[in-house]
Amino acid sequence: MVHEMKQITTRKIVGRFELVTFPDFIKLGTIKAKIDTGAYTGALHCTKILEEETVSGKVLRFSPFDHPEIEMTMTDFAVKHVRSSNGESQSRYFINTAIKVQGHIYPIVLSLADRSEMKWPVLIGRRFLRTHNFLVDVSRVG
Repeated sequence: MVHEMKQITTRKIVGRFELVTFPDFIKLGTIKAKIDTGAYTGALHCTKILEEETVSGKVLRFSPFDHPEIEMTMTDFAVKHVRSSNGESQSRYFINTAIKVQGHIYPIVLSLADRSEMKWPVLIGRRFLRTHNFLVDVSRVG
């Protein structure tokens, strides 16, 4: 019997939770994110999410986490329908940003949602994990 040789790739291992930072949101510091393989995309807790039409085009304004005094402005965003964990479909804004995990910076797509009723302000979904070759070790806590 001939065995196929598989290419060995180096996977980065994350735990159920990881300490992360967002370089685009410098003032926020380090945040504990939940690694959620049940979610396709990641989510970022935001308040005051508002889309505005300006002279130069559409702009998305939001306050990340529980910092109403910080207002972020982005022109690179999309609106998509998602099904939340409770099964309801809703429209959400998606942004492209960067996340720092274990000392390395990666691009990430995140939906913006008011997660004030949720335990974790940041979810990292399987799309990000697969794209960047992460393996989840559930016995490891970040």
